[in-house]
Amino acid sequence: MVKILLAEDNELNRDMLMRRLERRGYQVDIAMDGEEAIEKVRSHCPDLLLLDISLPILDGFEVARRIREDPQLCALPILGLSAHAMQGDRERALAAGCDDYDTKPVEIERLLDKIQMLLQAATRS
Repeated sequence: MVKILLAEDNELNRDMLMRRLERRGYQVDIAMDGEEAIEKVRSHCPDLLLLDISLPILDGFEVARRIREDPQLCALPILGLSAHAMQGDRERALAAGCDDYDTKPVEIERLLDKIQMLLQAATRS
């Protein structure tokens, strides 16, 4: 079973995404801030990180940078998510180390397609 770490501090977004992903057969773990996300990436070895860019303690940009700097974690696929679709956010997320980026509110089919593409790319690497 594919393990996804969902780093999301908004309870409504977290619950909705978790339920929808679990219905599709994914095992979902939760982190509510950037620091917890990094700890859980290290301890739970997820197959993919769904990363809210606006997390407390460490924002998603910093989380992605730290993961990419760690040789043991750097291959982890990261999909950045943001409700603040400001011009340049996608580029900033990709520059920080996210493999892809999507906006909230999440369009679930598009998100699932992106997850599948990232997981397939990771297995080919």
